[in-house]
Amino acid sequence: MSLTNSFDDIIHGRRTIRKYDNRKRIPREELAKILTEATSAPSSLNMQPWRFIVVESTKTKEKIKPLLTANHIQCDTSAALICLFGDLQPHSNLTKIMQGSVDYGTMTPDIRDQQIEKLTNYYQRVSQEQIKNTILLDGGLVSMNLMLVARKYGYDTCPIGGFEKEQLAAALGLDSGRYLPLLIISIGKAAEKGYQSYRLPVADITEWL
Repeated sequence: MSLTNSFDDIIHGRRTIRKYDNRKRIPREELAKILTEATSAPSSLNMQPWRFIVVESTKTKEKIKPLLTANHIQCDTSAALICLFGDLQPHSNLTKIMQGSVDYGTMTPDIRDQQIEKLTNYYQRVSQEQIKNTILLDGGLVSMNLMLVARKYGYDTCPIGGFEKEQLAAALGLDSGRYLPLLIISIGKAAEKGYQSYRLPVADITEWL
């Protein structure tokens, strides 16, 4: 396990990598740790609506490769493709999350019961459009966290947004009416240096009031 200790390297050393060393695999235990740390990202009402499908096998990669608009090199050479979905029923784990908070010591049983009732009522009246918008935000938070955590472990990534979103869930055996495809993140050991893309100066994108 290779951990990068420099915060500066984690932030400024990150590159979007298109070609990986396909001889380098990531142990499943290590990848699970990366996902665990990535899910420390915040989410609306702490519902953690993200769901991951980790595609490691050549067989499954070949199955979803035709759904990619481009990025075929990432598909072929990466150690894995992490397919991120948002659960359009984000409250499906409501009771488990609230009880976990009690077990963790951050919530009392009385507050747990109040929160379960309050949030159950909320999700009965909130629109699917609102849920979708929230999931898109939560997905962005966990995705960036995942890419930075991957850097800490010495791996590189590439976020892939160009794919047939209407078909990905079904291709991976998920209910396409419930699970919203958000992003595919390739991960592995870079076989190229990559480059740092230009960023606008803060002065160009910030106002101080």
